[in-house]
Amino acid sequence: MTDVEIISLINDSLVEEFELESSAMVSEAEIFADLGLDSLDIVDMVVVLEGALGVKIRDDEGLREIRTLGDIHRFILQKKREKAAS
Repeated sequence: MTDVEIISLINDSLVEEFELESSAMVSEAEIFADLGLDSLDIVDMVVVLEGALGVKIRDDEGLREIRTLGDIHRFILQKKREKAAS
């Protein structure tokens, strides 16, 4: 799966789970301010992304640094690379 396909899958999963507008799915979109997610939604987001992408991210400290959709993309892409390398 290419990086573009992974990013598309992330965006599609979030649009479907949280009933977001596809047009809002830009890298600069802030998770809380622009996408309207709250701290409980973040837990759901982790579960959705783990299921869609087959990576374990729940206990990763890097989650605390995520502020934008682009941060999510970079975080997941790095996890996929680490999984492929192991």
